Amino acid sequence: MSGGSGSFKSAAAAMICLVLAVFASVFHSARCGVAERTFIAIKPDGVQRHLVGEIVRRFERKGFKLVGLKLLQASEELLKEHYIALQDRPFYGRLVKYMSSGPVVAMVWQGLDVVRMARAMIGETNPAESRPGTIRGDFCIEVGKNVIHGSDSVESAQKEISLWFRPEELTCWEDASERWIYE
Repeated sequence: MSGGSGSFKSAAAAMICLVLAVFASVFHSARCGVAERTFIAIKPDGVQRHLVGEIVRRFERKGFKLVGLKLLQASEELLKEHYIALQDRPFYGRLVKYMSSGPVVAMVWQGLDVVRMARAMIGETNPAESRPGTIRGDFCIEVGKNVIHGSDSVESAQKEISLWFRPEELTCWEDASERWIYE
């Protein structure tokens, strides 16, 4: 009987840990006001062209909150996983090679409807179809060197954020300007 009692205790302990983890996640999200987050990456051409400050400035001026930022040389493994949905496309190999050719600035931005609004700020994948005032409309000429990546859906954003950032790399902080941005 003691073996059964021990497994019951283990199962109960596991259940308590699970409940606490869920509670901590909900508490963290509520405390940090996590309505929506998106993943943005400044590609190697954007870094080499010294556009990092300008791009960060545009997101800050819009009113979004930066909660994660790092400069890194992305590995081929990370990039292959990031672009896995494009693996059957003829440009996939070139894309992975290009993205691993230099440093990338990976960021997580937070705010109301941030995924959709960030995509509007970025512009179309093809810079020739991007409106002036968008990042690609202002700084890009060719599809193959289009400066920036932004998540295309909330689901993609969650996947990409977890791929590029560990939870402890995302900072929860109080932005004093939020009361001037949100009702």
